[in-house]
Amino acid sequence: MSIATAAGQTRRGMTREEKKVIFASSLGTVFEWYDFYLYGSLAAFIGAAFFSSYPEATRNIFALLAFAAGFLVRPFGALVFGRIGDLVGRKYTFLVTIMIMGLSTFLVGLLPGSATWGIAAPIILIVLRMLQGLALGGEYGGAATYVAEHAPDDRRGYYTSWIQTTATLGLFLSLVVILLIQGMMSKEDFAAWGWRIPFLVSVVLLGISVWIRLSLNESPTFQRMKEEGKGSKAPLTEAFGQWKNARIALLALFGLTAGQAVVWYSGQFYALFFLQNVLKVDAVSVNIMIAISLALGTIFFVIFGWLSDKVGRKPIIMAGLALAIVTYFPLFKALTWAANPALATAQENVRATVTAAPGDCRFQFNPTGTAKFTTSCDIATSFLTRNSVPYDVVATAAPGTPATVTIGNETVESFDAVAAGDDAKAKEAAFAKAVNIALQDGGYPLVRDPVKVADQKLDALVAANPKLALDAAAIRGGDKTMVPVEQAIKDKLITAEEAAGATEIAVFTVPGAGAFKMVADPAQVNWTMIIAILFILVVYVTMVYGPIAAILVEMFPTRIRYTGMSLPYHIGNGWFGGLLPATVFAMSAARGDIYYGLWYPIAIAAMSLIIGMLFVKDTLGTDLHAKE
Repeated sequence: MSIATAAGQTRRGMTREEKKVIFASSLGTVFEWYDFYLYGSLAAFIGAAFFSSYPEATRNIFALLAFAAGFLVRPFGALVFGRIGDLVGRKYTFLVTIMIMGLSTFLVGLLPGSATWGIAAPIILIVLRMLQGLALGGEYGGAATYVAEHAPDDRRGYYTSWIQTTATLGLFLSLVVILLIQGMMSKEDFAAWGWRIPFLVSVVLLGISVWIRLSLNESPTFQRMKEEGKGSKAPLTEAFGQWKNARIALLALFGLTAGQAVVWYSGQFYALFFLQNVLKVDAVSVNIMIAISLALGTIFFVIFGWLSDKVGRKPIIMAGLALAIVTYFPLFKALTWAANPALATAQENVRATVTAAPGDCRFQFNPTGTAKFTTSCDIATSFLTRNSVPYDVVATAAPGTPATVTIGNETVESFDAVAAGDDAKAKEAAFAKAVNIALQDGGYPLVRDPVKVADQKLDALVAANPKLALDAAAIRGGDKTMVPVEQAIKDKLITAEEAAGATEIAVFTVPGAGAFKMVADPAQVNWTMIIAILFILVVYVTMVYGPIAAILVEMFPTRIRYTGMSLPYHIGNGWFGGLLPATVFAMSAARGDIYYGLWYPIAIAAMSLIIGMLFVKDTLGTDLHAKE
């Protein structure tokens, strides 16, 4: 059907069957994304249950496999289930994917930890995580194709936009469920067993979506193609082995989904990471802010999907990319002033200088969070980056000398972790304390936690913290707790030698003398401004994501549509998007600027904008029945 014909059609409302198709497909996909996001949101609790009892090298391997399953495995799921979907049918394929996802998630909630099952527990967990990644790789393409093939040609953008809401709604649902459960129990109970409840709840969601999907019929476009004997016998070969189709897949990846992915991850996931890890806003507040912005912005997926039926898919996607490119730097800088104005002020007034030997600084790309950077420069720069401190690296030190950090009038010497050997932890603690004191003097919003100290170590604590002006006699004259020696040794408050035969140890709690931490003062956090900025970022997400299902399904012939559209989508979102947080952090660490990493999403979005504008054709008005 031509664009002119499509535009001239008499519009009709959705039929009951079409509403059922959209509802069933969208609901099931929401549940799949909910299941997938739980792992990321609860990774710390999962790590404690399954990985913490193993040596560091083993933990690193498990973390790498979990990361691979979460992002890198998705394109392989697209290949496996895309092929099945083009050979067997859309309905049965995404019925299988949701069963795999739902059962895998439920089993994570039941799986005993490593303390009970030993090494088998983390191995089984990784297998379940890989099954989740494979299932998600097959789900999206099936749901989008199924809905698109039920939709009228002139309303396909609107119909498929409901599928586009599912990833955001899945994230929103996972955040809400986690917040509700955390509010119903103590932190200790949630860490011990409460984190399993969101995984177990998924079995109810699975039952609902399977029941609904079983009542659906096969896509009419696919059914007619099969009856006419026009189906592909080798979807993978036809989709990617023939240049005319492979070219479409490459344009879909580099001209659309790569840019869409980095805008999507920046607007939802990196914004969450930035607020929590860079600006130091507490995790519960960040989750609430993100949830509110998602609740306000999600309807725009449908609005832009509907609009794409009027003006085309490509103009809206390209406009979203262009807006992100132009406004990311001012928006994230405004986010800093709204969330942590004390930090923003300190960054303007105080900049550190790292003086290091040439070649001592490395690019700190660490996608799994397990890599160790041991040179004195890397230790210094990673510490400053984690604490959101801007800095310049000056490679003028003599070879073999340790790097130094200069803040104002204070200069602190770093250390090489390998050369330090057994003293590395003590040197790291001394380095962190000295740098933190200099930062605190420079106006950075650092506070110190209270610390529990045994009576035998109190004088040493007072001597080591002259700026606190502590009075040992006054502390000893205040409240104290008598702790059995065995418990004090277990809590590392004292050594067996220091106990000197005593049965109990006097322990004092000294406010403001413990570990430093960067904080955002809750009284200065501007919730209204933050939510407004997050809302704008979500609107960009809806612009690039709302119409993309329609344009992807319209780019490929029916016989290879499931396979053809799924692979570029999941490479774009799984690889370009999935690697975004690690890449942004590494770039920021290399330059000493918390905003510098934003060049990664801007560069990828610019690439897609240029390729999309020059080579991707708008597909508005495509007749899927004629494209077999």
